[in-house]
Amino acid sequence: MVGSFIKRYILGVCDNEHGEQYSTIMRYLVPELITAFILYTLLNAVDALFIAHLRSTSLYAAQGLSSTLVQFVTKAIEGLSVGTVIMCGFYNGRKEYEQAGNAFITSFWVSCFIGAIVAGVLFFGATTIYGWYGVSPKITLYGSEYLRARAIGIFFSCVFFSLIGFLRAVKNTRVPMMFFLVGSVIFIFFDYALIFGSFGLPHLKLLGSAYASAIQYSVMAVGALVYILTNKEYKQYKISFLHGFTSRFSLRLIRLSVPVAFDKATLAFAKMWLIFSIAPLGKVAIASFTVIKDMEQFAFVPAIACAQIVTFLVSNNYGIGDWLGIKNNIKKILLIAFVMVASILFVFALKPAFFMQFFDQKHVFTEFAAAAFPYVSIFVFFDLMQLILAAALRGAGKVYTVMLVRLLVCTCFFVPYVWVMKTLPIQNLVTHFIVIYISFYIADGLMGLVYGLYIQRFSKQQEAAEIARDATK
Repeated sequence: MVGSFIKRYILGVCDNEHGEQYSTIMRYLVPELITAFILYTLLNAVDALFIAHLRSTSLYAAQGLSSTLVQFVTKAIEGLSVGTVIMCGFYNGRKEYEQAGNAFITSFWVSCFIGAIVAGVLFFGATTIYGWYGVSPKITLYGSEYLRARAIGIFFSCVFFSLIGFLRAVKNTRVPMMFFLVGSVIFIFFDYALIFGSFGLPHLKLLGSAYASAIQYSVMAVGALVYILTNKEYKQYKISFLHGFTSRFSLRLIRLSVPVAFDKATLAFAKMWLIFSIAPLGKVAIASFTVIKDMEQFAFVPAIACAQIVTFLVSNNYGIGDWLGIKNNIKKILLIAFVMVASILFVFALKPAFFMQFFDQKHVFTEFAAAAFPYVSIFVFFDLMQLILAAALRGAGKVYTVMLVRLLVCTCFFVPYVWVMKTLPIQNLVTHFIVIYISFYIADGLMGLVYGLYIQRFSKQQEAAEIARDATK
């Protein structure tokens, strides 16, 4: 059985007739790599470095807790963007351009409404959220102030993601990349200036990071909006933000987006539960979690970019019923992601302390984190597999399947499993940290296994149905 699977996989990755060519995949991938690098790694790393130069482990730990929470919110917001990609990509693949435009307009206004609600919850509930972590009053104070200011940027990021969702749906990955590049320059400038009080701007320390994010996403959202409205290539979509909103599309968007947002938030909540379980080990463990998470996030950039690619490729192929192309694209993208992620992790694992020292100006947690990193990084590949397979299922509109699998695995396996690992009487703190941390990736591996089996079963059913329809013609 295993030999048969390997043979089919090799045939799929070597098939140049069905699915996209590797050159085409790379043409889509390079802009998404740059976008993912900026969005998920570069800005977080630069921000963490600036905070580290304040020489306060409490501030660094507060930033780490906040970034985990913001990632949770961002993942939920991405659900709307993915819903836009699926719905607009479906109509774009069928060349029903006006319908794709109406779907986008509906997505934009729904995103504005939801963004306002999310920002309000974060602003007014910041102290309660940090109280839930059970950290020191000092970290709670720093973190809640940061989160209130960060809520402004969250609203604009929600609007922006709806705009780039449309661009990705019509296979434009270059322009989103350009906006992220411009946005990164804006963020880095204001992040440095506001944290350290440079260029005549106020000295806000950790708060400066939150305000820099708000400036960044407001500029990006306005720029993307102007680009879409003024670009002649998109006139065929008949985009008008005063017309085109339909309840039919809004309901369909919600049906597609809510499961995606829920399943992405479920996985992000798992990370929050993970750090909640690590927090009792002390601020050195929290800071170690933060630096390991950031390094793994850097290595994981190719997987995130590949997930974006596989979603819109599957959604476009799904519209024309190209099942063999869908399967081959998944296999090729999995191979590309694995090679790229493994290469980066290998470099980090050779000398983890060298990279970690830049985030630990007082050398408080580097030794602890460096001892744990090689063991934790081995399990990252389970996350890679489930991420790309889940993205493929979303592209085929199977958003409820992804949601249910993640929900069941997280609630029925991950949460109780981590709780057991947390309560084990392990004397060595590094070992206890590793045992808790890898629980997340073990759950990922279980999800990936279920997704893979479902894709295989679903594709066979669809191919059999098409053969039956062709036979009756």
